[in-house]
Amino acid sequence: MNSACCPDKNQDCCARDQLQSCCDYEHEDAPIPWRRLTVAGILAVFSEIFELAQAWRVSPFGDDWLTWKIGEIAVIEYLPIILAIVAILLGGLTTYKKGWVAVKNLNLNINALMSIAVTGALIIGQYPEAAMVMILFNLAEAIEAKSLERAKSAIKRLFDLTPEKATVQDLDGAWTEMDIRQITVGRRVRVKPGERVACDGIITQGQSTINQAPITGESIPIEKTVGDQVYAGTINEAGSFEFRVTAEATRSTLARIIHAVENAQSTRAPIQRFVDRFAKYYIPIVLMIALLVAIIPPLFMNGVWTKSVYMALVILVIGCPCALVISTPISIVSGMASAARHGILIKGGTYLEQGRSFDWLALDKTGTITHGKPHLTDIVELSDLGKDKVVAIASSIAARSNHPISKAIANHAKENDIPLFDIADFAEIPGQGARGVIDGKTWRLGNHRMIEDLKQCSAELEEAIVTLEKQGKSVVALIDERGAQSLFAVADTLKESSIDAIKELKALGVKTIMLTGDNEHTAKVIAEQAGVDRFKSNLLPEDKLVIIERLEKTGKVGMVGDGINDAPALAKADISFSMAAAGTDIAIETANVALMDDNLTKIPRFIRLSKATYTILLQNIALALGVKIIFFALTFMGQATMWMAVFADMGTSLVVVANGLRAMRK
Repeated sequence: MNSACCPDKNQDCCARDQLQSCCDYEHEDAPIPWRRLTVAGILAVFSEIFELAQAWRVSPFGDDWLTWKIGEIAVIEYLPIILAIVAILLGGLTTYKKGWVAVKNLNLNINALMSIAVTGALIIGQYPEAAMVMILFNLAEAIEAKSLERAKSAIKRLFDLTPEKATVQDLDGAWTEMDIRQITVGRRVRVKPGERVACDGIITQGQSTINQAPITGESIPIEKTVGDQVYAGTINEAGSFEFRVTAEATRSTLARIIHAVENAQSTRAPIQRFVDRFAKYYIPIVLMIALLVAIIPPLFMNGVWTKSVYMALVILVIGCPCALVISTPISIVSGMASAARHGILIKGGTYLEQGRSFDWLALDKTGTITHGKPHLTDIVELSDLGKDKVVAIASSIAARSNHPISKAIANHAKENDIPLFDIADFAEIPGQGARGVIDGKTWRLGNHRMIEDLKQCSAELEEAIVTLEKQGKSVVALIDERGAQSLFAVADTLKESSIDAIKELKALGVKTIMLTGDNEHTAKVIAEQAGVDRFKSNLLPEDKLVIIERLEKTGKVGMVGDGINDAPALAKADISFSMAAAGTDIAIETANVALMDDNLTKIPRFIRLSKATYTILLQNIALALGVKIIFFALTFMGQATMWMAVFADMGTSLVVVANGLRAMRK
C-alpha cells in the first residue's frame, strides 16, 4: 500500500482524495492488460503446437508446413522460438524488466526468479515452456490483483457514499451548494430526503430516519431528531433536517476510517511479518539449490548439462513463493472488509489476528455496559439555600462537563427552565468531578471520593449516600467551603446488548471484569445485572491502568471504554475497543478497534472473525508450502516439468486467493 501520500492524519485532503491515493495497492498502479495476456497466451500455445509438429513430423495445417522454407531455412524450425519470444515480450516484458532490475540490485524477489527461469529455458531451447511459464505467471498475478480488488472494494464502496457537495447556509442566510472540502466546523448544512449526509454533525432542526448501515453496520434505519449525531456517508431516507457541522471532511468518522485503512497494512499481523521474513531468506535458498542442481550432476556425477539445467529451472518455477506471499494479505484484507461491513473498524492486521486469543476483557461501565444517558432521580437538600438555587449552581458546573452524570443534572435544569450562572476557572478533576467559581465563590460537584478527599464526609452524609447507592444510583454532591450542600442521585440503565455480549464472551472462554469510578453499591447492582465475572469500583484513571497491568500478567487483555478516563487503560491493553458512536475523540484515537454503533455484541463477532481469519491464514500457508514440498520431491525424482510446476504454482495461488476471500463471508 502506498503510504507516502498520507504523512499524517491532519493533512489537508478530503476523504475521497485520501481514498484514491492512500488505499492503492502496489499492483494496481496500472490496469491489468487482459488483451495482451490473451494474445500472448495464444502465441505461446501455437509455439508449443509447432514445436510438437517439428518433433512428431505431423502438422495440423497440412504437410506443406513441414517442408515450407524461406531460402535454405526451414520455417517450422524457427516458428516456435519466434512465437515464444513475441509472447514473452507481449505478455511478460514488465515482469522481465522488474526481474532484471531486482537481479542487478541483488534484490532476489519473485520477478527475479521468473526472469531467471524464463531466460534459462530460452537458453537450453525450451521455447514454448519459457513462454507459457511467463504468461501463466502474469495471468496468476492478474487474477490475484483482481481478487484483492474485490476484497478492498467492500471498504471502497463505503467511501463512495460521501457526496462531493452539500447545501450550506451562507453568512447572509442564503442556502448554496458548496464543495465538502470547503465546509468548516460550525456551518449549517441542510439535507433533503434521499440525500447523503456530507459531514459529521449535530441536528439543529427537523427530524428524519437515517440509514447508518455504511458506518455502524446497523440494518435498521435510526430515527434522528434535534440534538442527535449524524455521520458523513449515511443516507437520509425520509424527512428533511439541518445540522451543525462538528468535524471537517478530513476529520469526519469516514476520514478516520480511511486513515485507519491506510495504516492497517503498515500495522502488519505477526504471521504476515513471519511470511515476509520467510520469503526474504527463502528465495535466495531456492536460487542456491537450483544452482547446485544445475552444476553438480554434470561436473561430478557425469550428468547431462541440459537435463540438469532444466531440472534447476523447474525448481525455480515451483519455488516461486507467489501463493505463500499472497496468502496473508488477501486473508487479512478480506477479514477487515468483513468487519467494516458490520460496523467494526480494525486499525491493523495485527489486531485482527491477535483478537482470537485474549483471556480477559475489561469494560468501563457508563456508556459501555450502560446506555450512558442517566437521568436525575433524587435531589436531597442539605442546607437552606433552596432547591432551585442548588440545582442552578450544580447545573452551571455540570453543563461544562461531558460526563454522563453531569449531563443528567444539566438536562434537568434545561427541562425545568432553571437559569444558569456564569462559571469562572472551570476545571475537571479526573475520577472525582469538577469545580468552578460563581460570583467569587468556589463550588465543587463531585462523587464520594471527592467528599472524602475534602474531609467533608460526616456519618449522616455517609448514611444518606449509601441509602441512595444501594438502590443502584450514582450520587454526587454540591460542595462549598462549609461542606456538602446538596446530593444529586442519578440512575443509568443497562443495555440489553451488554447482557447478550457478556454471555457470548463467556461461551468463547473470555473472562470479563467491569471497571468503574462509580460507588461499590451501584457497581455491584450493574455487575450482577450484566453478568460480568468481576468488578472494581471507585477507580481513578490510573487505578484502571494498574488493573490492566495486573491482568496482563495472567494473559492477553482487552479493554473497552468511551471516555477520557479510559484512555490510559485503553493504551495499555493488548487490544482496546472504543465506543465510537458516543465516545470521545481521544478514546477513539487511542483504541485499536472502534465499534461504530456502541454495541458490545460486536466484540464476540470480532473474536469469531479473528479466529476464522487465523484459521484461513494457517490453511493458506500450509497449502502453499505443502504443494511446493510435493513438487520439489517430484522434481528430484525426475517426474516434474516446467508445465507442471507453473500450473501447480498458479493453481495453488488461485486456491489460496479463493480461500482467503472466504473471510469476507464470516
